[in-house]
Amino acid sequence: MLCLIQRVTRASVAVDGDTVGVIGPGLLALVGVEPGDAAAQVERMATRLLGYRVFADDAGRMNRSLADTGGGLLLVSQFTLAADTGSGMRPGFSTAAAPAEAQAVFDRLVALCRDRHVAGVETGRFGAHMQVSLVNDGPVTFLLRA
Repeated sequence: MLCLIQRVTRASVAVDGDTVGVIGPGLLALVGVEPGDAAAQVERMATRLLGYRVFADDAGRMNRSLADTGGGLLLVSQFTLAADTGSGMRPGFSTAAAPAEAQAVFDRLVALCRDRHVAGVETGRFGAHMQVSLVNDGPVTFLLRA
């Protein structure tokens, strides 16, 4: 499982012109599911998403987590994140989980994050063509693996 996280001042996702998820300050996480991702990877990623220290403390150092700040979390499924880009000029997608498997794993991640983060968890729409808008704060962007 991969998550490309971005610290944002705001982010939203729309499908067919309708906003389906929006947050203020917090994290936007683009989520890629790989074959074989299971409960252990979901647990580790949820822990990392909520506990990864990317927000400034009073001294301006990245010492605070999403759990500390109470910011929003916007989870967006992104199968292209798990693509094989190692050769040629076109990505391969055999390294990404099949849609049914990926949706089940993504849904488990969403449920676990919602259980643990009362400040709010928003999502895009799995499998839909989405328009994601964000204001990256920093910019601060990290690739997490579970």
